[in-house]
Amino acid sequence: MSTVQITASRAVWDEFVSELPVGVLLQDENGVVLAANPLASSLLGDAPAGDDPARDDSGAPLPSRAELAAQVLRTGCPLTIPMVLPHAQVWAEYHPIVMRGQVLVLLRPVQSDVPHSAGLLDALTGLPGRALLLDRLDQALIRARTQGTLASLVLADVHRMASVNAMYGFERGDELLTVLARRLRHGLRADYTVARYGGDSFAVVAEHPNGNGEALAELVRELAGQAVRLGGERVRPGVRVCWVTSDGEVPLHSVIANVEERLRR
Repeated sequence: MSTVQITASRAVWDEFVSELPVGVLLQDENGVVLAANPLASSLLGDAPAGDDPARDDSGAPLPSRAELAAQVLRTGCPLTIPMVLPHAQVWAEYHPIVMRGQVLVLLRPVQSDVPHSAGLLDALTGLPGRALLLDRLDQALIRARTQGTLASLVLADVHRMASVNAMYGFERGDELLTVLARRLRHGLRADYTVARYGGDSFAVVAEHPNGNGEALAELVRELAGQAVRLGGERVRPGVRVCWVTSDGEVPLHSVIANVEERLRR
């Protein structure tokens, strides 16, 4: 492609991005904004990366841009969170560009209460998605801090999904995830939040007056580790489970980072 063609294409692309009904911005690993379309600039204002005014719908401050960028690049997974900015409510979608050490952020303005707007449920399993999970966990931490209770977060990672997809196909892999989601939803208490945390992982949020999340983690391991019949064969999914219990005195992102670190050990 010639230089003239590239320049023309870039001009068309810049015009297209500038007219999108969503904010689009590119951040580096430290949360510094490298580029933004006009809507993103308007929504974010002039606050520096270390002094974000963003809060969630409960009024609690969100992690800084640098902390969110670091989490997304560390896990390599997209993250969607409800965000209340000074002049708007948005869904903030963080997409890691791991090879470049950058994060693409989409800001989707909503006109109604953020938690009830759209996209709260995982399309495959019907479980709450990560955004709703984070909201439920944050509310549980607030109650723990103000009422003297405890909140536990359990993560379960199906680490044999790649081999299941390779051997049986992605349709069977989706079937496995659906079965596991159903087992967790029906096998745990109705007042627990069971959510799809990532592509191959689930999360459970539970509130309790004392103790810790160890017994809950063992129950999750038992439910998710049972054999599933796929294509006429019984397949036992390999499941790694970890947990963390908090009294609500640490912020949401610290709880998430703690349990993710345990899962990687």
